[in-house]
Amino acid sequence: MLRTNRRYSRSILTRNGWLRVERYLLRPKSKNDAGLLQSREGIKAVVPLDDYLLLTNLPFKMTPEVMLDVAFWAQSQGSYQEAEDAIYRASKVKINDDTIRQVANYVGGIIFQEDFKQAEKAYESLNSGKLKFPKQKKKGVLYVEADGASLNTRIKNDEGSTWRENKLGIVFSSDNIYTWTNKHGEKERQINKREYVAYIGSVAEFKKCLFACALKNGYGAYEKTVLIGDGATWIRNMREELFPDAEQILDYFHLCENVNTYAKHLFGTDTSQWEAWAKEMCRLLKASKWQDVLNDLKKRKKPPSCPVDLEGYISNNIHCIDYDRFINAGYFIGSGAIESGNKSVLHQRLKQAGMRWNVQTAQCLLSLRAKYKSGLWVSEVEQPILKILNAYRVF
Repeated sequence: MLRTNRRYSRSILTRNGWLRVERYLLRPKSKNDAGLLQSREGIKAVVPLDDYLLLTNLPFKMTPEVMLDVAFWAQSQGSYQEAEDAIYRASKVKINDDTIRQVANYVGGIIFQEDFKQAEKAYESLNSGKLKFPKQKKKGVLYVEADGASLNTRIKNDEGSTWRENKLGIVFSSDNIYTWTNKHGEKERQINKREYVAYIGSVAEFKKCLFACALKNGYGAYEKTVLIGDGATWIRNMREELFPDAEQILDYFHLCENVNTYAKHLFGTDTSQWEAWAKEMCRLLKASKWQDVLNDLKKRKKPPSCPVDLEGYISNNIHCIDYDRFINAGYFIGSGAIESGNKSVLHQRLKQAGMRWNVQTAQCLLSLRAKYKSGLWVSEVEQPILKILNAYRVF
């Protein structure tokens, strides 16, 4: 049995400012009633108006719409303090940076968990053989790119380092590439739509997220799939497992960086000589004349101080550097999209001077930022969160 105890007030932050709600509190009549209520519902009192207005389970003293606004500012500004300032300028409401962090963790955590749940389902379908692809493929190319970038955390690993690798993936199709010819007669392209996926942790988990993202964006429905990477073993292995039909391309510009590094160690301080040699080697590689480059390297002794085994690097990636054929097919040969994504998704928000992160907090923020940078904030953040919290009744 419950009895009316007294009337309490509660303030809720809405998009129109603070709203004060007066409501009655019902408490158990006896110790036995109190024990039953605690054991069955896990609460000590009942507030009927809170239940009616759907305020009981709200994690913060704000409506879900305000929570989404706070999460948006948290991921779009350079820091939580900047988000606090931006919210105050926009609405004249003061929300401290710690609350902003907590709200972003809550919203981002829901999004990450839901995405990972879908990723595991997609991966399970792949391994069980239940995936079915259309027999009639549509014309075009689906591009998949992946890369890793370091993030400074608050926890040391076994080697004493606080740095962790965030793995970023990007998926886009030729349907969403705008092509034009500039005034010099050169062909240029712009990606108008893409989707990012970010994961701080192992390849074993990241690959599930990337595969789900590729599947969602049409993997298996296009005539061609192209995977572009920097030649890392984990990317090559991922391609063999998840995208066996994909054309794998070694990022041409990453290869040229290695060529230049090798040239500097080979020719030392003679700048003109190493630059000329590196330029010629890159030209030959772009023309798919890698055998000429290998023949040249065989004549030379690898500088002991050089960190790049250029001959081995090229030999191990022969099947990924047929750039002349790739260019004629109209494929991208560089991973500029993923490099740009690292700057946009990770660096601009999580790698400012002096920043160090709790891994879970960083993951929540990256999940939100990836959605925003993919143009999916409304459909994959706002709508799911409002649905989960059953937001609309009074507010």
